[in-house]
Amino acid sequence: MDVVHVSLWAVTLLILLALALDFSNSFQDAADSIATVVSTGALKPQQAVVFAAFMNFASMFVFGHHVAATVATGIVEPGIVDHHVVIAALIGAFAWHLVTWFLGIPSSPAHALAGGLVGAVLVKAGTSALIGTGLWKLAAFILVSPALAFVVSSLLMVGVAWLFRGHSPRRVDGGFRHLQLVSAGLYALGRGGNDAQRSIGIVWMLLITAGVVGTADPLPPIWATGLGYVVVALGTLLGGWRLVKTMGRKIAQLKPTGGFCADTGAAVTLFLVAALGVPVSTAHTIAGAAAGAGSTRSMSAVRWHAVGRLVWAWVFAVPTAALIAAGGYGLARWLI
Repeated sequence: MDVVHVSLWAVTLLILLALALDFSNSFQDAADSIATVVSTGALKPQQAVVFAAFMNFASMFVFGHHVAATVATGIVEPGIVDHHVVIAALIGAFAWHLVTWFLGIPSSPAHALAGGLVGAVLVKAGTSALIGTGLWKLAAFILVSPALAFVVSSLLMVGVAWLFRGHSPRRVDGGFRHLQLVSAGLYALGRGGNDAQRSIGIVWMLLITAGVVGTADPLPPIWATGLGYVVVALGTLLGGWRLVKTMGRKIAQLKPTGGFCADTGAAVTLFLVAALGVPVSTAHTIAGAAAGAGSTRSMSAVRWHAVGRLVWAWVFAVPTAALIAAGGYGLARWLI
């Protein structure tokens, strides 16, 4: 009886911690959803934040649960996971989140959380408990998602330049300033559909561990889904503006046409990865899209040193979180 009591207490606490991680990340990365529309003047910051938060929440009615299912059952064997593993994974993800916050670069909670799960499970059960296909897919899309966003936004810029050749650039930018509302809305939808499902996946995993739902259940409880999307939307709504400069200006100086192409390229990428069930970093995806849009003017239009900092963040997220979580597993067993 005591074991059940402690287990339920631990599950409740860990659900709150998982939601807190997504809220913190959405708070820090609120700029992702608004950077291009703010930097090009399509919307004022306050308007952009409210708009992005609304679209983050609205994504609950657009996307399925493919990403959440990958987090819950597609990276490590669900039968191996217990509350100690989840505690250690969250320790690794929170630690990486603090490091990126201190350095002032967009974090990668999707990769940090996956790395944390891998590190904790390796300590507990070894490599046999890892799901190879899920890990390879996750690792591949660390590079594929920003690269694909780069290519799509570049092609869009080229297409727009060809389609409106001979027209006044000022007039074209004026038209695309209005179209940015559509592209920014699509990107905010894609961001909500990916970011919210990380915490939903962790909650789903915890409920499986506690025996509340079974591994064969096709969907998490509706309350878990609702909480995940509400938390991400609130994080965006209350988030600060520290990264607006990094995402909207340091990577590339974008005009409305470039902002439209960057948002659309990122949105296309996020819609695709959501359908494939791959958790990715939305911050890195929009960074790749912004670089792609800027590079069509000239390679020097992109702040490649800023891109380089992001690349290092991509490279180190998974192994760093895994190492911290491996050490955190022993701490988790001592705490609970």
